[in-house]
Amino acid sequence: MSHIREARCLLRAHRYGVLSTLSKRFDGHPFGSIAPYLSDHDGSVLLFISGLAEHTKNLLQNPRVSLLTHDQNDPHIQTQGRLTVVGEAHPLDRREPYEKRWLRHFPENAPLFELGDFSFFRIVPQAVRHVAGFGQARWINSNFCAASSPLALEAENLLTRINAEFPHLIKACLQRQGMSPHHWQTIDIDCDGATVMADQKMLRLNFPTLAPDAQSVLGMLHRMAETAIR
Repeated sequence: MSHIREARCLLRAHRYGVLSTLSKRFDGHPFGSIAPYLSDHDGSVLLFISGLAEHTKNLLQNPRVSLLTHDQNDPHIQTQGRLTVVGEAHPLDRREPYEKRWLRHFPENAPLFELGDFSFFRIVPQAVRHVAGFGQARWINSNFCAASSPLALEAENLLTRINAEFPHLIKACLQRQGMSPHHWQTIDIDCDGATVMADQKMLRLNFPTLAPDAQSVLGMLHRMAETAIR
């Protein structure tokens, strides 16, 4: 796996990060807050935030932000993989294209969509600092986001098909990683892998190579499952 895909997969594996903005109240002083996020199909970052929040007021005045994410369950903070996305956050005009997908990752946010002051923002990465482990730090200054592909348009129908016809493939892939869940459902598909909710935990299944379309995804899931069964 390339360094860029490794970094993008790390970003997709997590749900929360430290969002740093430039304070409107304190004349540009760095201001950090915890924010849920979702990695979009290309790897850019989606935020769903309130207009009343301090960080929203900050980025509306100055869109320059960074987002740091890491595995909050790993006690080895200094040696684990982590990622800082540097870019600008800009509001998106509509909720509808992102609402359904966001709620699969954050079902607890459903009441927020009844409020008028929450909206989506997108961070397009300008640079990414990827720390893969101790002594393994690098900057990614270009090509972090994946090129557009048919999969972004096919993902919703593909997701329905995988859950209806191929849950056994997902279970086999999870078993390959040493997990034997009682309940599981695939909640998202992107070019880098699948996001699965298994026994109330969000897990990632990374594809061995980039998957540009639905046919590629199904082929990879079959091969990954066959490898697990052997």
